[in-house]
Amino acid sequence: MLNITYPIFQAPMAGGITTPELISETSNCGGLGNLGAGYMDPKEIKEAIKQIRSLTDKPFGVNLFIPNVREVHFDEKELTAMTVLLNQYGQELGIEVPVSNQVNNYKALYENQLEEVLRERVPVASFTFGIPDREVMTELRKNGTVIIGTATNVKEALELEVSGVDIIVAQGSEAGGHRGTFHEEASGLVGSMALIPQVADAVYTPIVAAGGIMDTRGIAAAMALGATGVQLGTAFLTCKESGAAEIYKKTLLNSTEEQTTFTKAFSGKLARGIGNRFIHEMAEQTSLPFPLQNDLTASIRKKAAMLKQPDFMSLWAGQGVRMVKETTVKQLMRELIEGK
Repeated sequence: MLNITYPIFQAPMAGGITTPELISETSNCGGLGNLGAGYMDPKEIKEAIKQIRSLTDKPFGVNLFIPNVREVHFDEKELTAMTVLLNQYGQELGIEVPVSNQVNNYKALYENQLEEVLRERVPVASFTFGIPDREVMTELRKNGTVIIGTATNVKEALELEVSGVDIIVAQGSEAGGHRGTFHEEASGLVGSMALIPQVADAVYTPIVAAGGIMDTRGIAAAMALGATGVQLGTAFLTCKESGAAEIYKKTLLNSTEEQTTFTKAFSGKLARGIGNRFIHEMAEQTSLPFPLQNDLTASIRKKAAMLKQPDFMSLWAGQGVRMVKETTVKQLMRELIEGK
């Protein structure tokens, strides 16, 4: 279906991590490289696709976030209070946190991103946090685009199958970064060992397993549980071609599985990452909904990366983080394929 040699996906991690080099090298090695375009504007997506195509003639994917602005509820007092609180951290970093109220712009951004994806006729389009509208899927199919959805429980997988997606990524709770859940938050915390076989039994659509897979043992286990492919994110973060900041990579290389935790502090949406001062101190605070919290903390995260201050960065990582290595995509893919 995908015209790839090996059923190995490089996860579409948003925020600048999935560079054209990371994506193209994964695809050139026989897997599927994916662009995490959830936060990118259309011009950035166009330029990234141009660069990817200059580096590979193999299939690749583009991932977008489905907006759900109807669920974004907050009042101005909450917004002001969070801005004041975050500015305390901003002062330590020498910046002022700008006030943000861009909920409607989030939906407009998604629509503009979609237009660019359609214009570029990308081989694969994947979606997180929901299901694309039927009209969108119809237009993508006219381009011959393979459509992938993300599920964190059987209910979501069944809805994705009814919608007509071609592939379902079953994301176990071990996965780093944001949960792809689009129903009740607590329903999306099923571990891969339990999730994959139950989803595989419930749907006819091919399943790609994600969450905690770091090597050939994880691939073999996922296949045994009913998956037809695997998606790895954390394993690719410390590759030379990854766009992760060097301090981020260094932190991952020195972290272990018990250091990961779930938090909403950075984005307002549940995500797994390495625990740090910001996460621990914000644990008792009620974050604003996504994407408002994400907008408010953006300047803090960016400045922290510049200053090499991991205590204020969103260090997304899965529970397999102890197994990361300083490597290249080519070496990682060789190890995944050959089992070395």
